[in-house]
Amino acid sequence: MEDDSDTIDDGELDDLPDEEVWRKVARGALQIGSAIPFAGGMFSAAAGAWSEHAQDEINKFLHAYMAMMREKLREQDRTFAEIVERIDTQDKKTEERINSPEYQALIRKAFRNWAGAESERKRVLVRNILSNASSTDLASYDVLNLFLDWLHKYSELHFAVMADIANNAGSTRGEIWARLGKGDVREDSADADLFKLLFLDLSTGHVIRQHRETNAAGEFVRAQRKNAVRGGSKTYTSAFDDEKRYELTALGRQFVHYAMTEVPVKISYKEASDNDD
Repeated sequence: MEDDSDTIDDGELDDLPDEEVWRKVARGALQIGSAIPFAGGMFSAAAGAWSEHAQDEINKFLHAYMAMMREKLREQDRTFAEIVERIDTQDKKTEERINSPEYQALIRKAFRNWAGAESERKRVLVRNILSNASSTDLASYDVLNLFLDWLHKYSELHFAVMADIANNAGSTRGEIWARLGKGDVREDSADADLFKLLFLDLSTGHVIRQHRETNAAGEFVRAQRKNAVRGGSKTYTSAFDDEKRYELTALGRQFVHYAMTEVPVKISYKEASDNDD
């Protein structure tokens, strides 16, 4: 007698022939979609129009999608466990902080708008922000929420530049490019345009700025404007300029502290394998 159940079990899928796997996945996806008005209507309409060949192709896509979602959940579980093992449960202030509505909201936002799936580096940045936020109030929760937004807004190259400036304050764009090891490129190349855009992103986002002198009150002092030199350079400023020097803003320094500082492990755990009960 044929099994009418549409539930999907990883072990069961492994035992089915390929054709039956795709059909099982499709039925499960349609069942899930029926719980979501928009998705259910979309799947129902599409199912009526698919040819047998098209259904096979779509079923393969759905199988890949569901495998991706399982991997995403495993990644989130791993990250949450790594956060927990870095929390000092013996510290009273830490206990109060992780139980606060603000920290709980931060956790929900991080896992709802998951950026870790983009790369292992971003997953670690998420983990570090939440781990550091559990034990220190150097940054406000408004700022910490902004840091989580930055994980979606900026690429790994943006973060590499932030880290380089943090370690080499006052560096020029040319010096940073050289340390990134990207090699020599033409001034009119896409790589040069990308590098200029990256600095524009970080500057307008108040992550970095050109070096400025400050007075005793911490106010920025206007630089003396240089007189134009007759017969000067007839070319535009290079994407890899070696004159203007950059530093992190206060926001940038706090991001580096929270996102790029590893919190030592307080307790250890054993990650469960897929074969564990």
